[in-house]
Amino acid sequence: MVAMAGTANTTVPKPAQAAEERSARIAVTVFPLLILAGGAVALALPDPFTSLAPLINPGLMVIMFGMGLTLTLPDFAMVVRQPLPVLLGVVAQFLIMPLLGLGIAWVLRLPPELAAGVILVGCAPGGTASNVVTYLARGNVALSVAMTSVSTLLAPLFTPLLALWLAGRYMAVDAGSMALSIVQIVLVPVLLGLLIRYLIPRTVDRVLPVLPWVSVAAITFVVVAVVAGSAAAILTAGWLILLAVILHNGLGLGIGYGAARMLRLPVPSRRTLGVEVGMQNSGLAAGLAREYFSPEAALPAAVFSVWHNVSGALVAAYWRRRPAS
Repeated sequence: MVAMAGTANTTVPKPAQAAEERSARIAVTVFPLLILAGGAVALALPDPFTSLAPLINPGLMVIMFGMGLTLTLPDFAMVVRQPLPVLLGVVAQFLIMPLLGLGIAWVLRLPPELAAGVILVGCAPGGTASNVVTYLARGNVALSVAMTSVSTLLAPLFTPLLALWLAGRYMAVDAGSMALSIVQIVLVPVLLGLLIRYLIPRTVDRVLPVLPWVSVAAITFVVVAVVAGSAAAILTAGWLILLAVILHNGLGLGIGYGAARMLRLPVPSRRTLGVEVGMQNSGLAAGLAREYFSPEAALPAAVFSVWHNVSGALVAAYWRRRPAS
């Protein structure tokens, strides 16, 4: 996965961690370009890729397994040492983005399928690239890792409940089945990766530099599969979806940062909350939307997968040039 877990608590990175940082830095720079290229190809020539739809969830499981491999038990120490910033961040994650999704769907008068898709993106946990974007933005990486990990582990509970409450206004939501799917797609692979990292840490350390590229390939694959399955709908309502996604992501980044500023958190933590709130696990949202709503409902998540990595790279470049004190 594209992550910086394991680097947050060290002043001088170990060789494996330093290699992981370099690889992740390159991956997060190339990532938006690969996503854009994959989405464009799938949009222009969808037929060869429409058969990939059944492989979306296995692709997501690969991403989540990679995330688990990058985690270590000390990465969760932030939750114990400084529970308040983590708690505030996770509450903001599961409060701001779902309500923003509902508000944007209402303001833009989106059709039911697109409205449910936008809201489901907001109900998803933190995005898998948020740790690297936080690192490049000179944010609080330890807080970012803790927030991503906690929100991911809480997703089987909060994502279905929020989807039932908010997206249920537009489409029927089977919250129980959705929760079971999230356990299978997210929780089991993450815990399995964490267990393997604990049992054979030296072996995992050798493959850490490759993990960002595995995540990039898997996320690109998911985007291609989702876009190809809904290419006609994207061409019909593309600008409306793009507007909804830009508003959702941009307001999430801004409100997340603003909330942290109101709470007088340090500047690095403000940047972290902005990134964590604004960047969603849109790949998971796309898979759930296709399975429980419709192919059209997966469109906002597919577009979000592209846009939030582009905006994240731009925000990181801007903040990196400004003092974090």
